[in-house]
Amino acid sequence: MPLTPFGRTVDAVLLKRQQAAAEHSPMQSAVSKWDALRELAAARKAHGLNDRDLSVLQALISFLPGTEIDPRPGVTVVHPSNRAICERLNGMPNSTMRRHMAKLVSAGILIRRDSPNGKRYVRRCQGERVAYGFDLSPLARRYAEFSDAAEAERTLAARIKQLRETVSLMRRDLLNLALLGAAERPEIGVWDQFHDLFHLTARALRRKLGLAELEEIQTRLTAALQEAKSHLEAVFAEDPGTSGAQNEHHYQNSKKDSFESEQAVKAAHAGDTESKDDTAYAENHAAERSVTRESSIQSAEAPALTGPNLPLRLILAACGEIRSYADGAIRHWGDLQRAADTVRPMMGISAAVWDEAKRAMGAAEAAVVVAAMLERFADIRSPGGYLRHLSAKAMSENFSSTPMVMALARKAAA
Repeated sequence: MPLTPFGRTVDAVLLKRQQAAAEHSPMQSAVSKWDALRELAAARKAHGLNDRDLSVLQALISFLPGTEIDPRPGVTVVHPSNRAICERLNGMPNSTMRRHMAKLVSAGILIRRDSPNGKRYVRRCQGERVAYGFDLSPLARRYAEFSDAAEAERTLAARIKQLRETVSLMRRDLLNLALLGAAERPEIGVWDQFHDLFHLTARALRRKLGLAELEEIQTRLTAALQEAKSHLEAVFAEDPGTSGAQNEHHYQNSKKDSFESEQAVKAAHAGDTESKDDTAYAENHAAERSVTRESSIQSAEAPALTGPNLPLRLILAACGEIRSYADGAIRHWGDLQRAADTVRPMMGISAAVWDEAKRAMGAAEAAVVVAAMLERFADIRSPGGYLRHLSAKAMSENFSSTPMVMALARKAAA
């Protein structure tokens, strides 16, 4: 077999590839040409190849009969013309095809077996087949090398994907801790820095980052999270049952459920005083007490519920519209509940749906839900139906308004 190509210069790399091809081990076996192409495609970066180079190689492999590549030099030689190769490449220009072919030869993926006049052909000489063209045997001989490089690339890609997911979760934690810290400890000035770090890392993650860059971002986020947690140690150290006990103290169905009934009775008396006498008033008052007793019985049968898990200041920072419907400043859960009672009919939520929500969620949790719905009132087609759906969800599973509030907080911080 010839060592030098026709009409081209020879360098040390080419001679080294030719020598490696001549040193065939009899232990090597034939390899599927498509398996070899697939492994090389996965390891293309390690060999300095791109997708266009592999497209040319795929077209060249398609000229090989059968499905296996023999590792013996000179056995698997294909000899298509440049025109035939370009046709299988959907009309790729000849100059472009030859440039990619030269790259494959330089990488040792192909070996040129040029004839004396540079043409590609096959002939029989004394019963022996002699072919001039492109030798594909390096694909079989280097198959193990391609497989190892492909496995390393897959491992690296999996590591990068896992690290991107970890960084994304750390960014989310940092934003939520920054929002909590701004509400609980506004005197500390680091929360704005954490917000800036959140946005800077989001901008960086839009690019295709390498492993080293992702590890650097992870280090920065880890340090920021540790600092945020150290500033919020006092908040974390609070008894988690305190907030729940406070919310349970405000959730009194026997009084809250009868609030609408009392208002309805008073409005009825004020609007139609001329047609009512003392007997009618007594009957209405008795009906009111009956409704109150029924509500108290239903509340006693309902399961024990807990209040919101978020601080009131964080809820008001994310749901600021509810402040406009309060008599004054909202300092306690009761103030928030009274503001929700005021804005509820303006949103089109009926008294029955509102009572159902308070029974299912608890009065404080229902008030938080209404405050969150008020922030997105323009996007909610049927507030009453939406609240009824959330009430049914609260009865069937452990419902929490925390995701709604945190979504609004993230939107406000964006």
